[in-house]
Amino acid sequence: MVNISVLQRSPEEENPLLSDPFFRRFFGFPEDAQQRIAAGSGVVVDARHGYVLTNHHVVQDAQEIVVTLKDKRRFPARLVGSDAGTDIALLKIDAPGLPQIEFGDSDALEVADFVIAIGNPFGLGQTATSGIVSALGRSGLNIEGYEDFIQTDASINPGNSGGPLFNSQGQVIGINTAIYSSTGANNGIGFAIPIDLARNVMDQLKQHGRVIRGWLGVEIQQVTPDLAQSFGLSKPEGALVASVAKDGPAEKAGLARGDIVVAFNGHPVHEEHELPEMVAETAVGAKVALEILRKGKKMTLEVKVGELK
Repeated sequence: MVNISVLQRSPEEENPLLSDPFFRRFFGFPEDAQQRIAAGSGVVVDARHGYVLTNHHVVQDAQEIVVTLKDKRRFPARLVGSDAGTDIALLKIDAPGLPQIEFGDSDALEVADFVIAIGNPFGLGQTATSGIVSALGRSGLNIEGYEDFIQTDASINPGNSGGPLFNSQGQVIGINTAIYSSTGANNGIGFAIPIDLARNVMDQLKQHGRVIRGWLGVEIQQVTPDLAQSFGLSKPEGALVASVAKDGPAEKAGLARGDIVVAFNGHPVHEEHELPEMVAETAVGAKVALEILRKGKKMTLEVKVGELK
């Protein structure tokens, strides 16, 4: 685990009016704007090449980024790429003798598994807290564009963002990213990005400096128990198509409003939030099978995945 310090853009750069002395005096702003320094955490994911994984929101609007190791060595970091959709950012430092972590399998996690979070809460570096996996596949929190969180009761506080979540074997299985709190402090509900998702984003940031996502061109909604009954489903599952983009991949494949997507490329869609993630991780141009339910009948369509702009 590493500590990350970020020198953010000054208020004047974000709003040129703040550089006007009259404006500052009239509205009571201090004469000298103070530089803002944010703190977060990160984890070395490639010791040989110096790659460090953290959160997008930790390094957002950064002018300078400094990574501090456990042995107190400090290194300037370069932002390789950042993705707001998953809240993942990749940094690079030139540092010898970096520690090497081991990746775990976040898909193999089960509720009640023991986990340890390590980070830099409130500037207290190398702080470890423990707990269990409280839930898997958490979504609908409106924290990020793509949500499939690991929920844990391991204490996560401001400054933990971007730090690793370990399993009992010492393998990284998540990147701590958010808390659910009315006070801003830990209430025993924290969220981490599954490492399998984070690694996929990391690989694209390494290769392209950005994330290239697949696109269907549909808006979807949850299949509620009432909707499931009206569509003849034995239980609420799948993703209900609310609208289809004109000339998009879905329309060209024959998908229509009111269809329920029950499987994508051979993978069942249990809940609606799973479909965007499946599509996003599919290679642009790939032709995949889309299993749908239309007016009580199952159908299979072939769709050519486009690129999300």
